Amino acid sequence: VQLQAFGGGLVQAGDSLRLSCAASGRTFNTYNMGWFRQAPGKEREFVAGISWTGGRTYYADSVKGRFTISRDNAKNMVYLQLNSLKPEDTAVYYCAAGGRLRRTILAGPEAYDYWGQGTQVTVSS
Repeated sequence: VQLQAFGGGLVQAGDSLRLSCAASGRTFNTYNMGWFRQAPGKEREFVAGISWTGGRTYYADSVKGRFTISRDNAKNMVYLQLNSLKPEDTAVYYCAAGGRLRRTILAGPEAYDYWGQGTQVTVSS
């Protein structure tokens, strides 16, 4: 599975963005998908995950109620809708695939096998 994330940009606090992740490979629809982010000087952190069926989602507390993850298996796409953005959301955002056919959505980066190249999100105050 190859992944490419895009859709980042420079926005003001309170604005919205939609990140997209395009996947190649016939097995995409068997992988749980996750979005992670990494700010300068900080470790990569889990943001949101979605099961391979799309039926279950899981969010970090810091984004719950503001971000929404979704997927379209017919189009091999995963999305992250970012609303009510805050300056502390500034980071490089990565999409990742892992946990093939697993019921549990894991938050640790080590659980994900494939990674996209990242897209920068910058939120000004």
